[in-house]
Amino acid sequence: MRTSTTGRVGQYAALLAYLVFLAFPFLWLVSTAFKSPRELGSLHPTWIPRDPTLDNFRQAFDEQPLLRAAGNSLLAALTAAVIAVLIATPLAYVMARHRTRLAKAATGWVVVSQAFPLVLVIIPLFLVLKNLRLINSLAGLVLVYVVWALPFALWMLVGYVRAVPTELEEAAAVDGAGRLRTLASVTAPLLAPGIVATALFAFITAWNEFFFALVLLKTSDKQTLPVVLTHFIGAEGVADLGPLAAAAFLATLPSLIIFAIIQRRITGGMLAGAVKS
Repeated sequence: MRTSTTGRVGQYAALLAYLVFLAFPFLWLVSTAFKSPRELGSLHPTWIPRDPTLDNFRQAFDEQPLLRAAGNSLLAALTAAVIAVLIATPLAYVMARHRTRLAKAATGWVVVSQAFPLVLVIIPLFLVLKNLRLINSLAGLVLVYVVWALPFALWMLVGYVRAVPTELEEAAAVDGAGRLRTLASVTAPLLAPGIVATALFAFITAWNEFFFALVLLKTSDKQTLPVVLTHFIGAEGVADLGPLAAAAFLATLPSLIIFAIIQRRITGGMLAGAVKS
């Protein structure tokens, strides 16, 4: 009994340490965003700002077009997430239900493609988009985001489809339901948590992406939020720390808000699927 209690205490301690490790950068970012320039230059930094101020936020909006950049990021991320899910869902169903050699080869290619570094693919992508006249356009950036998110979206959704018992589809077929009706009324509701999770992954990946946006977008009116954040760093590498922290804090809010809204639906959908199966 004592050994079991000690083990639980150790597990909780390890979990607490991990949570602190994850939360520390964000909490320090929030603290920095509300500090005055005098506190930021202090040799004795504090967790809680002594004189909280919103000047960093005002300065950040005055110096850079954050709202326009956030709008560009939101448009590109949402469009890429929706398109990636619409393409990946039927493909994942076919790959999961028809386990042919071609499907296995495609699954293997999906996994291998995740190992390709960004530098390896940026030049071919740039040349292709240049021929399509999509350089310096959000449409070209969305196309790149869809291509980049699609392999992992497929890999995620294949696992969700395989978790749906085939007996449910067979029972629907016995009751006289056609293939499309079975997919719409039986399979799709059980896949909803996986589709939402995949869309969230694709959105966050596109929202936080920096390298492709830096290379493909040339003019300031098309730049996304991660690219604009680099403008707070001067030519000599000196960062305007207060406004940078304020802008970075605002850039993290959409991902946190979206995840907070849908996390209960994801969990509830998973539990519902488990009961149905």
